[in-house]
Amino acid sequence: MENRKTIVLQSHMDMVGEKNADYPHNWAVDPIVPVIKGDWVTATGTTLGADDGIGIASQLAILTDKELIAGRIECLFTVDEESGMTGAINLKPDFFTGRTLLNLDSEDEGILFIGCAGGIDTVGTMTYNPVEVKNGTIALEISVTGLHGGHSGDEIHKGYGNSVKIMNRILWNLSNLYEISVSNFNGGNLRNAIPREAFSTIIIDKSLKDNVIAWIQNFYTTVCDEFGQLEKDIKISVREVELPSFSMDKENQKKLLNALTCCPHGALAWSKEMDDLVETSTNLASAKFCDNNTIKIITTQRSSIESSKHDAGAMVESCLKLAGAEVVHSDGYPGWKPNLNSEILRLTRESYIRLFGKEPMVRAIHAGLECGLVYEKIKGIDMISFGPTIRGAHTPEEMIEIKTTKMFWDLLIDLVRNMPLNQ
Repeated sequence: MENRKTIVLQSHMDMVGEKNADYPHNWAVDPIVPVIKGDWVTATGTTLGADDGIGIASQLAILTDKELIAGRIECLFTVDEESGMTGAINLKPDFFTGRTLLNLDSEDEGILFIGCAGGIDTVGTMTYNPVEVKNGTIALEISVTGLHGGHSGDEIHKGYGNSVKIMNRILWNLSNLYEISVSNFNGGNLRNAIPREAFSTIIIDKSLKDNVIAWIQNFYTTVCDEFGQLEKDIKISVREVELPSFSMDKENQKKLLNALTCCPHGALAWSKEMDDLVETSTNLASAKFCDNNTIKIITTQRSSIESSKHDAGAMVESCLKLAGAEVVHSDGYPGWKPNLNSEILRLTRESYIRLFGKEPMVRAIHAGLECGLVYEKIKGIDMISFGPTIRGAHTPEEMIEIKTTKMFWDLLIDLVRNMPLNQ
């Protein structure tokens, strides 16, 4: 089969390492513990890593299959997709020879993806002045946990709670009702995950303890009402903890809480060309107290329109700069424009119908795929992205559906075996 077109298979090697706060897991040494639950494979207390371990596993299975009859296959394994796509960014145009690429990093069986959004990070850094804690005060630790979280591209439009936003809402209201000082804020972890948990410590006069706790409990009821079954596992708790030595000064506390209130989160615009496709979004990913009396706020913007991506970043930048933050934008990555006349789209669609007797959907995805960066370096390369059904990516609820994994594998092998002649 030396006269067949070369096919490139591509997946990323890294995963998002998220765990439940109460699960004792050290990512440096502890293994992921997979478990089968009904029709799905998931992990115990952590992300599973099916994103994109299933793509890597498929490529390795093909490379080690001595019985496979196919033309030339090139396998591309990229690093750091989740933290900035630096593997794809540093790809050289002559690194592989194939001009037909299968990206194995999608999460909805039955959907063939032919386009994706571009993305950029907007990061703000604030400073504050530490103020010595007064006598006659106590410290309360507030926790927001149990949220769904999720992939900031795939699930940004679903209305899931943002722990940073919810925690800030608590602190903003308490600061307007009572005399409180914030000594710690720690919400969210990863730039491309909707934040699931947030923790803060506030200082109040001892006489306010009962009132503040009662307000937080009432607010918990309000939030449960607002989300209903969408966030049925949300927990907001408060407990007295050891009194710290310092808290942040009032002026910068007000600026921080106003900035986080102002900062947008969620879908900003929908595609005018494809039904049910988010065009532009922003994710308020994390806000944390760091060393040297600094606070870092990390956000991510995505859009299938380059100018809208930068406009969303400017919107976030304005909120952060009003609070006196220093703001930087990442270089970002480009989107991947759909091509409905693609040869590999036609071949994959025909293969899908032949194997499963039904028509696949053809869509673009709001999440970022490395295809945009590959196309930027190798103009005219023909690409498609598909995969099995994965739910809850970037969260400890991540799971992969067993039957769709078999379908994904069958489709992949059929394409590999039936690449057209290299004319």
